[in-house]
Amino acid sequence: MRQSWGASLKTICLVGGRLQGFEAAYLSKKAGMRVILVDKNPQVLIRNYVDEFYCFDVIKEPEKLLDLLKRVDALLPVNENFACIEFLSYIKEKISCPVLFDFEAYRISRDKKSSKDYFKSIGIPTPQDNPLEPPFFVKPPCESSSVGTRIIYDKKELAILEPDMLVEEYVEGKVVSLEVVGDGNNFAVVKETQIHIDETYDCHMVTSLPSDPSFRQISHALAANLSLKGIMDVEAISGPKGLKVIEIDARFPSQTPTAVYHSSGINLIELLFRAFTDGIEKIRALPKDKYCIYEHLMLEENGVLAPVGEQVLSMGSDYGKFYEEPGIEILLCKGKNPVFTLVFWGKDKEEAETLKCKGLSIIKERFGAAA
Repeated sequence: MRQSWGASLKTICLVGGRLQGFEAAYLSKKAGMRVILVDKNPQVLIRNYVDEFYCFDVIKEPEKLLDLLKRVDALLPVNENFACIEFLSYIKEKISCPVLFDFEAYRISRDKKSSKDYFKSIGIPTPQDNPLEPPFFVKPPCESSSVGTRIIYDKKELAILEPDMLVEEYVEGKVVSLEVVGDGNNFAVVKETQIHIDETYDCHMVTSLPSDPSFRQISHALAANLSLKGIMDVEAISGPKGLKVIEIDARFPSQTPTAVYHSSGINLIELLFRAFTDGIEKIRALPKDKYCIYEHLMLEENGVLAPVGEQVLSMGSDYGKFYEEPGIEILLCKGKNPVFTLVFWGKDKEEAETLKCKGLSIIKERFGAAA
């Protein structure tokens, strides 16, 4: 693939300034872009990380947004407020720059019942619905992947569930992820990662994985059958029963794109922009092949650094750069307790782990933490 991805993309406007917004802003900055943020919350998490911040509600003041977009090269919605997404879809024909979003694919992916029906319609392996015996994995129909999900071991608990909750077989294995970017006709499957989850099913760490031809084929089929024009994240369980796709999300994800960037050399913001301008091609070889560790650690009151899920970051007051050197990046989310996002990458797992030890020592020296 050509290495001039995003060469004409100089300024991007993000609608949403929480975790997805940070991920998009981070990668935009890596590509040398100027980042403009719009969010209705005056204290939104990444307001100090971007180049320009405008505080207003796009639904209530659409003309203000349309005027602002006259001087940017692309608009990227990075929030999960469905009313906001639907409104941007409604006014998209009036927007003077590309909107890097597949609204139809998002409508399918946000509804877990619709997406499961879609998986079955094209023969994608997925956990069994409404199994007869526990353990059961239950999740709400339209929330982010970790919100409201849990395992039920007693069949009696099913009787008190909300009627719209999805009930699936619990499948053991590791949670794996793949991003796909499409231009409507061609689909680039990028880099496999593993999602490490805590007891609340929230992600606290991402690590890179070797190529999985089966997972790549499944992800390509999911994107191609939607004629995806945008980005989609595919999550699956990889275990003794093989791959079982658990969900798709046709919006810019958080966490995994940074791990993808440092392990593969592919910037998903640049690739996404190409999908709406020059078009994209199948990825035949990754620019880089490195091992990446990405994780969140909270500095507790006793000085211990403890793993924490990303939802804790969304409750923070400010998020930005803390420390950087080759192979190491540390970001700090300020709040009741500081949360560090640590990113390490090297030629293999051993080198990345060595850099992790150094990164933890840096935090220990500056904060007196027990690394």
